[in-house]
Amino acid sequence: MWIHEPPLSTVFRRRENDGEPVNDRRLRARIAKGEVVRIAPGSFAVRADWDRLTPMAQHAQRVWEAAARARTQLHASHWAAAALHGIDMIGTWPTRIDASVELASGGRSSGTFRRHGRRLSDMSTMPWQRHAVTTPLQTAVDLMASSRFLEGVVAADQALWAKRPAGALVAASELRDLAGTVKGRGSARAVRAAEFATGLSDSVRESHSRVLISVMGFPEPELQARFVLSDGRDAFTDFFWHEHRHIGEFDGAGKYRDPALLRDRTPEEVLLEEKDREDDLRRQVDAFSRWRLPALRSPRLLFDILHDAGLPTGKHRPGR
Repeated sequence: MWIHEPPLSTVFRRRENDGEPVNDRRLRARIAKGEVVRIAPGSFAVRADWDRLTPMAQHAQRVWEAAARARTQLHASHWAAAALHGIDMIGTWPTRIDASVELASGGRSSGTFRRHGRRLSDMSTMPWQRHAVTTPLQTAVDLMASSRFLEGVVAADQALWAKRPAGALVAASELRDLAGTVKGRGSARAVRAAEFATGLSDSVRESHSRVLISVMGFPEPELQARFVLSDGRDAFTDFFWHEHRHIGEFDGAGKYRDPALLRDRTPEEVLLEEKDREDDLRRQVDAFSRWRLPALRSPRLLFDILHDAGLPTGKHRPGR
């Protein structure tokens, strides 16, 4: 979450003169060498620091930069608020900053901002710097109402995520209640996403997988099912179909690359540990399916993986 402070501690800004202003010859040379990168109008960061940030953190930094430049009070909402609250998304983060404006103000989108006309008195916000940002609950429901089902479920799952270090951002009952008050075209989308959402998806790709599994007509899986490995350790699986004794797991590349997930282990050590865990689990069930990102980008690949492993469905194979 980046509500209280931005992801980057050092940013060079044209409007500041703190010993190394942007028009300084030395900094211009670093920009020319590619050591410093432009992250927003008038704002620059060390490329190595910027490249270490996740796409969500990069968007949160851009929201902070836009807020610092805003001449009037900003009401950050939708994906801008999501980045600040730590609600991740699938796909590419928007290039513009989402902000809500009074419906009667006639405010238009610009190169920096994507404005959403609404009654500001009808939405729930919290103070943020000299501005305001929609609460996590309001943010999740806004995204559920304005996005496709997949993106709405991902936003809802992220807000409900039970293993978030500081705890879930919202309660499931609150999410369903507020979704039920949405008016207009997004009302059905918000209600459907709220009913489908869960706090047990540990990543956006698990949420993505769960939506595709449902859409393709496979049985509803149990999430985070507990197994006991031969050495006595607990293992929790992404998906488990108890009736079919079938485990399913999304295999993200982060566990082999992210230093926080490696925990001082080499990628090879993590790979071997993962293989040993899978072999142990396979001995306890009848089927074990594993898939990676290409199977989510092309759903028929996921369909083939699950269907060929014996999981039933009454629907046809997707066309792509």
